[in-house]
Amino acid sequence: MNLLAPLDDGFEPHHASSPTDRFIYEMQLYGHRPLQDEPDPRGLPEEPVVQSAITAIFDAFVEMFGDTRLEPDLEDLLWSSVNLFHRAGERIQRELQRNEDAQHSGQEEQDGSEVKSVELERLIAEGITLLERRNAFEFMRDYAADLFGAETGSTWRPRTGSKVSHANMTAAMIDSRDFLSARRHAETEVLIPAGTKIAFSGGMDYNDHECIFDALDRARAKFPDLVLLHGGSPKGAERIAACWAENRKVTQISFKPNWTKHAKAAPFRRNDDMLSVMPAGVIIFPGSGITGNLADKSRRLGIPVWRFGGVSFR
Repeated sequence: MNLLAPLDDGFEPHHASSPTDRFIYEMQLYGHRPLQDEPDPRGLPEEPVVQSAITAIFDAFVEMFGDTRLEPDLEDLLWSSVNLFHRAGERIQRELQRNEDAQHSGQEEQDGSEVKSVELERLIAEGITLLERRNAFEFMRDYAADLFGAETGSTWRPRTGSKVSHANMTAAMIDSRDFLSARRHAETEVLIPAGTKIAFSGGMDYNDHECIFDALDRARAKFPDLVLLHGGSPKGAERIAACWAENRKVTQISFKPNWTKHAKAAPFRRNDDMLSVMPAGVIIFPGSGITGNLADKSRRLGIPVWRFGGVSFR
């Protein structure tokens, strides 16, 4: 027996995978393999498909946890499900910021060469794709938040930061400077809502929700485009006002005291910030000296003050 002769064991000898083989394999698995300088041509999920899938997710959790010892954990789990979409949108927003910085650099480096021009065009296409992806995740978050509210009776809010929905911004061809300018304008419009600003303040011990709802309904009848400003207290009059805004689908801006920066002066500095918006009026319910401070400062600025609930300050 020749020990040096190759063994014929019936198996094909191992071959290293070629680049072509890897490409075909990934196309079979994923159906798409974009290069670094190519935008992804695939479409976004259709809205009915998204709604059906998210509804199924929530229904599955409710069915699995309901009427079991784990039911007290259901609300936190549903909150986290909404937060998944929220965090995905925030992550893409950070990528969008990096894309914007790269576009600024690309504009400065333009020297008439085709290489620089093509790279800038790639960044623009990438930015548009990022916008569409971010808006898609925000749609998913908002739909999931509606399901969260229907199931728990509570409004979904992020632990920190804002919850905003940006307008879609797409185009077949767009100049880089126009793209950046339009994006900044869209971001500003989302965070500075149009409408008549009405400030609201009341104590954390005041809980007459019928009186508060009636006062705010009357204000909204007078100002249909009302935007509510309040101090963001976790309970009491301002919490009820926030619930009114959620119930009536009215935009609200929460001015929470910055205790870390201003210490004991934080509530009074918060009043200054709220009045810097120059609201068309201030609704006052019974509260502490902080509420009285807001009323006094409003009068000095010539802002109308409307008192409700037998106002008294402690």
